[in-house]
Amino acid sequence: YHTLQTRLIQAASPHTEATSTHYYPNLTDDACKAPKDSVVLSAYSTMDLVDKDPDEDDPWNLPELQDTGLKWSELDAKGKVMRVLTSIVKFILLVGFLYMFVCSLDVLSSAFQLVGGKAAGDIFQDNAVLSNPVAGLVIGVLVTVLVQSSSTSSSIVVSMVSSGLLEVQSAVPVIMGANIGTSVTNTIVAMMQAGDRNEFRRAFAGATVHDFFNWLSVLILLPLEAATGVLYKLTKIVIDSFNIQGGDNAPDLLNVITDPLTSAIIELDKTVISDIATGDPAARNKSLIKIWCKTEKITTLLNITVPSAANCTTGVPCWEEGNKTWTQINATETINLERCNHIFAYANLPDLAVGLILLALSLLILCTCLILIVKLLNSMLKGQVAVVIKKVLNTDFPFPFGWVTGYIAILVGAGMTFIVQSSSVFTSAITPLVGIGVISLERAYPLTLGSNIGTTTTAILAAMAAPGETLANSLQIALCHFFFNIAGILLWYPIPFTRIPIRLARALGNRTANYRWFAAIYLLLCFFLMPLTILGLSLAGWQALVGVAVPIVVLAIFIIIVNLMQTRCPRYLPSRLRNWDFLPRPLHSMAPWDGVVMSGMAFCGTRCCCCCKCCQKTEDEEKGGKERKKSQEMYDNPALTRDDEPLEAPKETVKATQL
Repeated sequence: YHTLQTRLIQAASPHTEATSTHYYPNLTDDACKAPKDSVVLSAYSTMDLVDKDPDEDDPWNLPELQDTGLKWSELDAKGKVMRVLTSIVKFILLVGFLYMFVCSLDVLSSAFQLVGGKAAGDIFQDNAVLSNPVAGLVIGVLVTVLVQSSSTSSSIVVSMVSSGLLEVQSAVPVIMGANIGTSVTNTIVAMMQAGDRNEFRRAFAGATVHDFFNWLSVLILLPLEAATGVLYKLTKIVIDSFNIQGGDNAPDLLNVITDPLTSAIIELDKTVISDIATGDPAARNKSLIKIWCKTEKITTLLNITVPSAANCTTGVPCWEEGNKTWTQINATETINLERCNHIFAYANLPDLAVGLILLALSLLILCTCLILIVKLLNSMLKGQVAVVIKKVLNTDFPFPFGWVTGYIAILVGAGMTFIVQSSSVFTSAITPLVGIGVISLERAYPLTLGSNIGTTTTAILAAMAAPGETLANSLQIALCHFFFNIAGILLWYPIPFTRIPIRLARALGNRTANYRWFAAIYLLLCFFLMPLTILGLSLAGWQALVGVAVPIVVLAIFIIIVNLMQTRCPRYLPSRLRNWDFLPRPLHSMAPWDGVVMSGMAFCGTRCCCCCKCCQKTEDEEKGGKERKKSQEMYDNPALTRDDEPLEAPKETVKATQL
């Protein structure tokens, strides 16, 4: 009898003696102890299986995509035929949705250019501001975010350098900013996966690891470039050392496939933005929407009058007739031959209206395609297919060649980006795969680094096709972009403990999974508010920029150091700084802000729409389901009470003890 009681007590708590004396005061110590020769069976409890959920313990573990259907060997002939046909249909749908996804990214870029392209050209016009490296950096970020294409912003910089409006050394920070701005696209794509918490955690981390790599590289290399001009000097040596001849442009592999659809929706005259940046006053009145797709330029000699013979160009006929001096100039006239066939060619709408229409349309198609792609991948990547794909993508080479795997992933990322000619397309395509758990964050990081290299090689080939008079400058800017990314990889990849972007992205993923509204705050802060603030301070003068930026930077460094010391060596800190509890709670916790946001969403759900109610209902149902599952497993078993809940002695046992 006493042995049975002891077993019940041991199952209820690991601290047998303490529990027996506290909850069973009528039992003596001798009674509570089992005889030495008795065998105490193990307490079989399902609570450990419930509490130790692998997804809750480590949400970064890749989920197992298990096949819930019948095995291939269990299917009859009809079932096998249907499974093959279903797989073929799913694959065709996946390719179709992926095609629409890429096309929507192209249309999204066109929409951003229509909305903010002329503003981007105006930003580039102020050469005095561009001479400031910090201002040049944020201008590169803002312009690339506005036009959604680092290639477009880089081509504007090349045009300004070729026309003599901007020096190559001043253009290097702008190229760094363009490298940062191009990562906004996959961050937007990651926000479309906010429905599932763990999926959003992984997807947002997979997208923002690109951001952290770019920002950390800039924090190191921008001051170094401003102080020493190392990238400018290195690329200058390369240009001067080789007799580089102009070649062919980069091959249009992806555009050949997507142009038939995107050209039927919209076509843009991208030279308008470059003309505005280079100071052409006539470009301000031009529309970015291309109306005439086929034109012909005819150059003729035109007689004009000049004040005197001194104003005549050498080698050009110059004569006097009466009291006037005449000379000849070349006049170029553009003749429109064929009108474009896209849907806005005949629409008499301003650029802003067309841009907003395309922005809404492209975002709708982007979200729809992304959701359908994720669902199709979840249904296709099951069983042996998932096992094979995960092994190929996430398994390292055997020892001692495991370190080679990451560098091969960098080469794969560079090659794939070279094929699709867009780092935004490639990184946006792997972001959903990181979210659903096909690609790990550790493998997505070198793929992203390779994507940075791939987009610069495309720019180098494009620069090689430049005319002879602009070849050197164009190629030098492209090489600056290339060496910037190479230097960043050398800083943040070869040694494992220097892969700080992975740790920062994982921390941000955890934060955004707990507070999903913080993803929008991060996007607005890093790509809009902070660059705009720095640009405004730069326009006010370097004194204002230094006066505001230096205290903020010092405070940020102090907070980072204190946080590190709080987690690793708090004994060296004053007692007041060992935690942030002395500050008001909104300054060291996001819970109060979360309450405000949730209250706003609740108000929106009751007044505006039912979306917030549905989301809240779903979360409540999931939470209730888990609680019901635990309660069913603990039903009628008082020994399986949680350790953190107050234990009560079973009535039958107490009565038996009293007897």
